[in-house]
Amino acid sequence: MENLSVETWDFIRGHCRENVYELALQADKYPLVSMREAIVQIAGWQMAEKKIPLWANTPDIRYPQHLSMEQCSSEMTACYKATLVSGDTLTDLTGGLGVDCSFFARNFITVDYVEQQEQLCKLAVHNFSCLGLKQIRVHHSDGVAYLKRMDPVDWLYLDPARRDRKGGKVVLISDCEPDVSKLESLLVEKGSRVMVKLSPMLDMVSVLQMLKTIYEVHIIAVNNECKEMLVLLKKQLSSAENEGFEPMIHCEQIVHNSVNQHFSFTLSEEKNAVTSMADAVGRYLYEPGAALMKGGPYKLLCERYGVKKLHANSHLYTSDSPVDFPGRSFRVEAVSVFGKKELKNFLFGIEKANLTVRNFPSTVEALRKKLKLKEGGNVYLFATTLCSGEKVLIKCAKRDRVL
Repeated sequence: MENLSVETWDFIRGHCRENVYELALQADKYPLVSMREAIVQIAGWQMAEKKIPLWANTPDIRYPQHLSMEQCSSEMTACYKATLVSGDTLTDLTGGLGVDCSFFARNFITVDYVEQQEQLCKLAVHNFSCLGLKQIRVHHSDGVAYLKRMDPVDWLYLDPARRDRKGGKVVLISDCEPDVSKLESLLVEKGSRVMVKLSPMLDMVSVLQMLKTIYEVHIIAVNNECKEMLVLLKKQLSSAENEGFEPMIHCEQIVHNSVNQHFSFTLSEEKNAVTSMADAVGRYLYEPGAALMKGGPYKLLCERYGVKKLHANSHLYTSDSPVDFPGRSFRVEAVSVFGKKELKNFLFGIEKANLTVRNFPSTVEALRKKLKLKEGGNVYLFATTLCSGEKVLIKCAKRDRVL
C-alpha cells in the first residue's frame, strides 16, 4: 500500500466531491500529488459516503480499486448482520475490504480477518486501526487453508467470491469460491455457528436442499431491492430436537435506513396456509416488498394481514380497510378493462405514470408504448389479471407510508 504524501492527502480532502474524470486530466497542475492514487481514494470515498457512511466519516480511511468497493457490503446490511452474531471469537474467512468484519468486531473479544489478497490485508490493517478496532487480527492467507488449521470459534463468516476467473458474475453455490457445499461439514466443526452470504439470485428452496445444516435463512432487501441472502449453519440438533425441525425464514426489509419490517415463517406454515381470493379490487392495493417476493410467503400474507389476493399468480393483494402491509401500499382510484374506449376514458389527462406488470401478457416497455405513457409522475398503474381471468389496469395513488 502506497504511503501518501501530505500534498496528496490535502488534494484528496480538498477535491473529494469533484468529478474524478475531470481531476485525472489535471495531473500536470499538481506535480507533488500522486494523482493516480488520489483518484482511487476520491472515487472510493464518494462511493463510501453513500454505501458506508461510518467509514466515509472516519479520517484517513483508505479505499481499494473500484471492484472491491462495488462488491463490499453496505453499512445497512452489515449492521443487520451484526445483530445476528455475538460471542468471544469470530473468524471472517473471506475478509475482502473488511466492512462486515468491522461491524461484527464490536460484538466479540477477538476477531480474525483472513484474506488472500495482500493489498487488501494491508488496507485492512490500516483501516481497522483508524476505526479503533484493536481486537481484529489480520491474516494474509487462503481462507480454506486457514479453515483447516484454525482452532474452533464461536462464529465463522464467509462471503464466497461470486465472480469467475474472467471476472464474470456467477450465482450457483458450486460456482463460487470457496464452494460452501463441499466445506459444510468442516465449517460446522470449526464454528459453533456459521453465517454464509449467498447471491440474492439463488433459489431459496434449492439452497435448503443443498446445505443440510441450515437453521435460519435471512433475506435482506434495502429500499425494495433484494441485496443479500444469508444462511446460518450449525451442527445437527439432537434427534429429539431435530424431530419436525425446519429452518426459519426471515424476510427483512430496510427502508431509508430507518424502517425495518420483519416477516418470519417456515415452508410448512406457507404450505398449510389458505389463500383468500378477492372477487374484485378493493379500496387499497398492496405489493409485497422484494424480500417477501424472494421468500414467497404468498398465502401467509393473506392470513396474517387479512388481505385478499387478486389472482393465485399475480402476487398483488387488496383490502377495503388499510393495513400496515410489508411492501408498497396504494389507494385505488379506478379500475379499467382493456377495451379501447374504456382505456381512453381511464387514461384521459395522464401523460406519465409508474407502470408495473404482474401476471399480465406484456412487458412494461411494450405496454407503456401501447398506452403512450412516459415514465414517472404521481400516478401508479398496475396491469394484472384477476382471479376471474379478466385483464385489468388499476390506477392508484401512493399512500403516505410506503414500505
